[in-house]
Amino acid sequence: MSVLELQRVSAQLGAREVLTAIDLAVMAGEVVGILGPNGAGKTTLLRAALGLVQTTRGVVHLGGRDLARMGSVERARNAAYMPQSREIGWNMPALRIASLGAPLAPPIEARARAVRALADVGLDGVMDRGVLDLSGGERARVLLARLLVSGAPLLTADEPVAGLDPDAQLLAMDLLRAAARSGAGVLVTLHDLQLAARACDRLVVLHHGRVVASGDPVAALSPEVLRTVFRLDGGLTPGANGLTLSARRLGA
Repeated sequence: MSVLELQRVSAQLGAREVLTAIDLAVMAGEVVGILGPNGAGKTTLLRAALGLVQTTRGVVHLGGRDLARMGSVERARNAAYMPQSREIGWNMPALRIASLGAPLAPPIEARARAVRALADVGLDGVMDRGVLDLSGGERARVLLARLLVSGAPLLTADEPVAGLDPDAQLLAMDLLRAAARSGAGVLVTLHDLQLAARACDRLVVLHHGRVVASGDPVAALSPEVLRTVFRLDGGLTPGANGLTLSARRLGA
């Protein structure tokens, strides 16, 4: 079942068109990664899918309904969002910040979910500490916990592994994959091609605001796509630990 579908969606920022005729679907139970160089439109695509950026053409369906006809409460029931920014305005306890991921749940249930999620991301020892007293990586994990607490059918995350240690990056993607196994659809933007190939079921590659490749990791990150989009010479090969990216910068 599709939890998100974009049909020929375009969007502008100012006078510049940043997304052009995007077709994308996310099914329940899968992790879809959005890749592309800086400025390709990855963040705008996520925000347009959630109604945070106004589209100029096309239609977005969230949970099978036209997003444009949904109110804020219904959108919150159907989708949750972890932005790229790690800024938090108030030095509230980590447990309180995480519990905000379930604004429609009774407070006791939201707190219980937050306790579990913070333990899952390895922060059970800092639940009562103010988030501004934590490291940047710890704050990122608090925000990941807030996303997981939502229990929404669609989880979206913009660069969820940015600023995390390598083990925490793998943990974050493992938790998102676990959410998909539990029935959620997961849509993430990533810069690490190797991690994306190993952690995602499907990859969508953007270039200049257009989808130039979509499919399983080997198909989406073909040698041609690596050359033309990422300026890399190489490809993906299967190994004992999954897919491995062997590539070098063109001209190096």
